[in-house]
Amino acid sequence: MSSTEALPDTPVMRQYQELKAQHPQALMFFRLGDFYELFGEDARDASTILGLVLTQRQGVPMCGVPFHNAQNYLARLLRAGRKIAIAEQLEAPSKDKKLVSRGVIR
Repeated sequence: MSSTEALPDTPVMRQYQELKAQHPQALMFFRLGDFYELFGEDARDASTILGLVLTQRQGVPMCGVPFHNAQNYLARLLRAGRKIAIAEQLEAPSKDKKLVSRGVIR
């Protein structure tokens, strides 16, 4: 994320920012349900390389890929010389818990 681009202050976005801060040079593939989402500069960069549609939510650029097809996209980014961090859901979503624990798995 550029310093002028602020993410919404939500629990999920705070979780994303914490993980991204640990891997600032990598494109952060952040698992949200059935998709890996990228935000800000990561989304801009990946959308250009992969030919993905860049959308926005609350003014923040974003793009995503289905998790079941992510390997194809990851391979293309690696061939383009990009570093990647994959933040996976570390537990199953539940109705009792609003925020799923996530961590970088590779």
